[in-house]
This record gives sequence, C-alpha cells and structure tokens, in this order.
Amino acid sequence: MTALSITGVNSEYQGVRVLDGLDLQMEQGEILALLGPSGCGKTTLLRAIAGLQPVSSGCIHVQGQCFNGEGNFTPSEQRGVGMIFQDYALFPHLTVADNILFGVTEKDSFRRGALLEEMLTLVKLEGLEKRYPHELSGGQQQRVSIARALACKPKLLLLDEPFSNIDSQVRGELMMEIRAILKSRKVSAVFVTHSKDEAFVFADKLALFKEGRIVQHGTAEELYYSPAERYVADFLGRGNYVPVQVVDGFNVDSPLGQLVSTSELTWPSQYSGEVLLRPQQLTLEPDDAAAGVIRDRRFLGNFCHYQVEIASQLLEVRSQLTQLLPGQKVQIRAEAHPLVIF
Repeated sequence: MTALSITGVNSEYQGVRVLDGLDLQMEQGEILALLGPSGCGKTTLLRAIAGLQPVSSGCIHVQGQCFNGEGNFTPSEQRGVGMIFQDYALFPHLTVADNILFGVTEKDSFRRGALLEEMLTLVKLEGLEKRYPHELSGGQQQRVSIARALACKPKLLLLDEPFSNIDSQVRGELMMEIRAILKSRKVSAVFVTHSKDEAFVFADKLALFKEGRIVQHGTAEELYYSPAERYVADFLGRGNYVPVQVVDGFNVDSPLGQLVSTSELTWPSQYSGEVLLRPQQLTLEPDDAAAGVIRDRRFLGNFCHYQVEIASQLLEVRSQLTQLLPGQKVQIRAEAHPLVIF
C-alpha cells in the first residue's frame, strides 16, 4: 500500500510560491527524509501533510484517503496523522503517563493502563511514568513524544527536526532506537532535517529540496553516488570535479589517466565535462615518478584525509594508507565504477 501520495502540490505564503509542483510517493512502513537547507520548503510540505499549511493546488493522499484536492479538505485533527516537534511540545503540568495518554480516546481504565505500559516499555521509560517533563533529559522527553504519537496509532508519523535539540553524544543512539521502534511497528514516517548525516542514519529514502522543488528522490546511495545535478552532489558530501573528455561509451580521458565507467555513458564522444569523484573512490600509491604531490594530511583514526595536487588541481582523497606525508609523490587512481559526468 502507498502510505503517502503527493501530486502537483503548490503552496504560497504572502504571495511567494513556497512549494512548486511537488510530486512524491512513499510506501507503507517506509521512513522518508525531507532534506535541504533552511527555507527550501521541506517544513512547509510537512505542515501541508498535517493540514497546518494551505495548499493552493494539487492532491495529498494518505493510505488512499484524499486530505487535500479533488474538492476535499480534511481538518488536521481528523487526519489521523501524528506529529513530533523538535522542542518535544510536551505539557509541562502533566506527568509522563498523562502526556502519553493525552490523545488516546479509549475510556476503559484497564486498556488505558495496558497501553501505557506497552508504550513505556517500547520507548524504555519504565518506572518514569510519574515524572514531569522538566525531570527528564532531552532524549527522554523525545521518547515521551514518540510514545504519545504512537499511542494514538497514527496512519502516518511526521517528525520536524526531532533530533536537533538532543546532545550530540546520545543523538546517534537515539536515532537508531527510534528507527527500530518505527520499523518494528511498521509505522510510515516523514522526517524533516537539514543534516545529511541524520538523513543517512534514520531514513530509507531521501527527497532533496531546492527552492520549493524536489530535485532528486531515492535511497542515500543513489543520491550520493548518482546525483542528478551538482547541487545534489555538493549537498551530500565532499567531491572532486576532474575535467574529462569522453572517448567512447565506457571510457574518458582525464589528468589521472583514462577512467573506466562500468555503466554506459550518455554523453557523446569528444564531449568535455567534469567527472565527480568522491574522496573514497580514489586510491593512492607512493611513487617518486608520479605527478601527484601530497599537500596536506589529516589523520582520522583508521584512515587519513589527504589533499593531493595534480595538474594544478587539489583533490580530496580518503585512504587507509596512513603513513604518507606532505611533500611525498603519489600515483592517484580511480577504480572502474559508474561515472557521473556533468
């Protein structure tokens, strides 16, 4: 089943188009990250799904039910969509138990108690049900907000930068815990972040925004290694752009020598462009006769990050050869892989 379907959605704010003809689909049980810089439209889309942001045109369906479009508008309180905010939005005067059960319509006290115990166990807060939010850590408060949302059995869960206020030392562990909870209950979730690292860890798919549009949608690996444009490549991490000329459908000439593509190139022979080479797609080998020279070195544990000059260009290289030093000559090679040329 399709958990979320967005077709041709446009939205304006004070006469400015914030969402520009968005199309997006996600499957049941999938975690989708809306990724991009501040002001690109990702939070606006999240609010539109929740019914908190007007949509001027287009359709939003959740589990086949039309919330916006086709002459329909479903109020936010009737959508069955849960939302989790970066500031937790807990009621400070209510205990953990009362916060978790706040939106639960079940009246039977035995069933409410059983649901509370289930949620406390799920988010690892057993024994803390009588505490108030100010008596909890940031990570514990976010667990309460997760439990409160899941207790209402939402059709879709929306998370607005939920980890931005969490201490960096526990953020990674909390992300993995919450991801495991959502996966175990087959909850579909849409997650807003500006951090590619959070998106890589937490999400199954990424939708990268640029000025109100989605420029690419797919897995982290697809966007990282096969970006549709340089904006995508640069947003998701370090990259080298090396000038190349296409020789044929699988080979290009470059300052590093001839590079081989394992997938057929779409550019014609003699086309001149730039190939994207990630730092980990390059290898180094000490060679006193080579043209490459190490200009900088940073030791990062089990690998080093090098800056290597070749043909008046500085290339970023990540290598497990940690004994190389600045000034040393090296040969740079790129193993055959699907080349991305702009």
